[in-house]
Amino acid sequence: MSLGPDPRAVHPVPAHQRIVFLRNVVTAPNVEIGEYTYYDDPDAALLFDTRNILHHYEFLGDRLVIGRFCAIATGARFVMNGANHAMTGFSTFPFNIFGGGWEDGFDFATIAAGNKGDTTVGNDVWIGADALILPGVTIGDGAIIAASSVVSRDVAPYAIVAGNPAAERRRRFEPAIVERLLALRWWDWPIDRIGRNLAAIRGADIDALEKAA
Repeated sequence: MSLGPDPRAVHPVPAHQRIVFLRNVVTAPNVEIGEYTYYDDPDAALLFDTRNILHHYEFLGDRLVIGRFCAIATGARFVMNGANHAMTGFSTFPFNIFGGGWEDGFDFATIAAGNKGDTTVGNDVWIGADALILPGVTIGDGAIIAASSVVSRDVAPYAIVAGNPAAERRRRFEPAIVERLLALRWWDWPIDRIGRNLAAIRGADIDALEKAA
């Protein structure tokens, strides 16, 4: 049984250079991406770090964590806390960044006050084209983010969300099935077990998947 593509590959489908395994492309120290998560972009797949993760400044202390086996479509972007402006005073204009004396007296705590924490994407999440993920949200395992959605709040596991702001449209499975899927966590299985049981993983028979486990 084949063990599938090499998780260390940059281009896991050699005939399609638009597809990259992000774990092998993004090097920012405050970004963590699981194996087999890929990004598809015909023009700039290799530039995900700078074009699709916005304002990820390590000194702010926030992280972007993306799980395994996620599919991220062209133009999806993640906005980090570095995009925030101070909102504790009358003006939100970032005078301090322009220097020339405007930086004098700037209190960094006014920026930190708006920090929304880490952004977390679970495993087996599908993020549609041009979706925008705002800082501090958590997207649960198995969720689907529709194209062009703006995700400003947490997304439940196996939920489908769409719109601006993104709202839940439905759950992919009944609550009891979701509970069993989250207990199984097939994405954490050894890769040889995943390869042997793709029919159960691709299918919709929870008993068969539990038997595979």
